[in-house]
Amino acid sequence: MRNEMTGDRYVNPYTDFGFKMLFGSEINKELLISFVNSLLGGREVIRDLKYLNTEHLGTSERDRRAVFDVYCENERGEKILVEMQRGEQQFFKDRSIYYSTFPIREQGLRGEWDYELKAVYVIGILNFKFTNEDTDNYHHEVKLVDLNTRKVFYDKLTFIYLEMPKFNKTETDLESMFDKWMFVIRNLSRLMDRPVALQERVFTRLFESAEIAKFTREQYEEYEDSLKAYRDWQNTIHAAVMKSLQEGIAQGREEGREEGREEGRKEERLKLARKFKASGIPVSIIAENTGLTEEEIADL
Repeated sequence: MRNEMTGDRYVNPYTDFGFKMLFGSEINKELLISFVNSLLGGREVIRDLKYLNTEHLGTSERDRRAVFDVYCENERGEKILVEMQRGEQQFFKDRSIYYSTFPIREQGLRGEWDYELKAVYVIGILNFKFTNEDTDNYHHEVKLVDLNTRKVFYDKLTFIYLEMPKFNKTETDLESMFDKWMFVIRNLSRLMDRPVALQERVFTRLFESAEIAKFTREQYEEYEDSLKAYRDWQNTIHAAVMKSLQEGIAQGREEGREEGREEGRKEERLKLARKFKASGIPVSIIAENTGLTEEEIADL
């Protein structure tokens, strides 16, 4: 069966069900291992992972709870936290720093302890643009750095952020395993067949697991609920964005009338188009609501 809501052949990894089925289940552990290794670029190789409890409390039960999407430990005892962030969050940097404190604190030992820690990796897969900076960089690796020497001060705490909307490579552009994983995560639910470029065994496993026709009835119903929640959430965000866009356009038109200049109105539309293009709103929707051409928006 194909998904009755969309006609998709493969599961959407941006849904809670899809992401956890592909990367958070023991049966598909090799997918997570391959993905994380592709991020590390050969600096080290993870051979095995053990899934850990994803729900955590602070130092007391009154503290705020943290629930991770995927939380695991490699054979060296290093902690790896993977989060799929489906929409822009104002304080996402703060949240990822806060989440990193849990795998750090839980390493504390009772009694005598010399404070030696295992490495902690926080991986954020972002379905939005991390910043509004005009840059094509979609892979950010962040460590504690000494600003005077420009050298890494502490190499056991690493934050990796992937800005998925900025990844626009086509199948023919894929070279590394990192490219291939980015392509799969970005495009999986839009594919109708397995791309020729993805011939590695791990992708055989991925496409077999992701095929909706192979779901049990229970899995299918759970996925439908998860997909509906994801689409409802997307529609709510887009509605809020478009309302803001329309209000901005109206304000710009009023200001343009007051100034008596068409240039004022055009500049306001361009400014709004830049803002919402950076937020990942489709060019066609921006064009429809600003009066700009898709070519004008693409050149911003």
